[in-house]
Amino acid sequence: MTFARRFLVFQAFLLWQGGFVFYAGVVVPVGTEVLGDALRQGAVTQQVTNWLNLIGLIWHGLFAWDVFAGADPSRRRRRWRAGLWAVSLALLAGLAGLHPKLDAMFDGDTISRGDRATFYLWHETYLWISTAHWVIGLANAGLTLAAWAASPRDSAPTVIGRSPAV
Repeated sequence: MTFARRFLVFQAFLLWQGGFVFYAGVVVPVGTEVLGDALRQGAVTQQVTNWLNLIGLIWHGLFAWDVFAGADPSRRRRRWRAGLWAVSLALLAGLAGLHPKLDAMFDGDTISRGDRATFYLWHETYLWISTAHWVIGLANAGLTLAAWAASPRDSAPTVIGRSPAV
């Protein structure tokens, strides 16, 4: 069960964080160039971020399972992982709460003149929260790898029918 849990946490993390970095670093600039402007790319981003947030929610569930079911010998590290997980979940809730607010000001190809300054303020807030969310995810990845490396050897999967050496 330990191997399966860790595998799922790892895969969900790769999808969530990798998707975020690839989208922000590659898809947005390429999409803006191909589509001709940032507003048209924004219509794509409006939909994609819903998926990224859903994937992030799935990762948060799997990560909680690992934090609370795992065999980390360090209480301090376990507390840090749980605390950062809680902050990360709160940031995800903030992103999910901001999304409808931004959606209401953006109809897919225009932002109303009166809402333009407000939209960009909330959009910048969304980007900062996303960045903080990403950084906390990286911190939790490092802490998780340390926890997995330090966990008791008897929680490791057996290899070719043998128990690991103790």
